[in-house]
Amino acid sequence: MDEADDRPSLPVASRAGTTPNGRTAPNARTRGPVLLRREQITGTTTDQRLLDTRDSGDWVHTDPWRVLRIQAEFVEGFGALAKLGPAISVFGSARTPEGHPEYALAQRTATLLVEAGFAVITGGGPGIMSAANRGAWEAGGTSVGLGIELPFEQGMNEWVDLGIHFRYFFARKTMFVKYAQGFIVFPGGFGTIDELFEALTLVQTGKVTTFPIILMGTQYWRGLLDWLGATMRADGKVSPHDLDLIHVTDDPEEAVAILRDAELTRAVAHPLGEEAPFDVPLTDGT
Repeated sequence: MDEADDRPSLPVASRAGTTPNGRTAPNARTRGPVLLRREQITGTTTDQRLLDTRDSGDWVHTDPWRVLRIQAEFVEGFGALAKLGPAISVFGSARTPEGHPEYALAQRTATLLVEAGFAVITGGGPGIMSAANRGAWEAGGTSVGLGIELPFEQGMNEWVDLGIHFRYFFARKTMFVKYAQGFIVFPGGFGTIDELFEALTLVQTGKVTTFPIILMGTQYWRGLLDWLGATMRADGKVSPHDLDLIHVTDDPEEAVAILRDAELTRAVAHPLGEEAPFDVPLTDGT
């Protein structure tokens, strides 16, 4: 007997009501992989609704259509960034003006990242993002901007060579992590904090490995770090070693050295049949 013959058939008993052509409607219907029964059944089929020119355009605002948009964002992001190579995502305030010491620090840090063999990824906006993209561009490196649709968005900064605009935060967030080998986080607001703690959660839970998270600006981050240690860790909400996931510095050279060492460790742990990306000695113990 064919294997399909053993599968239970859908009920064929009729329910109250008729289809548009006058036939009795069944009490179960499949819509692709979805099974509909009783009051969940509609009087039309998917292809009928597609081909019915009398239908309104409201369907473009439904959740199934949004899934296709979401899928398209992942496809476009993966396709654009697949050959990016080693990269670091840089975060920080969009409100930091040019001429501010933090702007200059971000620009200098990005230049050093490029000199170490990394591309630079930012959110593509102004402030710290613009500074990092500018530093990467002026150093001759790859400058990436991952923009997001916002009511007050001012567009992609001029220093971005490879830019992608996203509708959905979660698609954009995936690109920041998937195509980066670490984060550098400059002083910033809610968006910066959001990216910081999401990365910490991914590292803490083992979703990403060998992924340094570096905070630039010891004075700015001191209050947060004190609270994490004196309140969150002291109250047992995180493990004692969890705060060791965070590196804090004011020195861009130190930040880049941490990232280079991590990249070497990753290359040794996960060889791809190619030379390690940086021709420098391994650190002791690796």
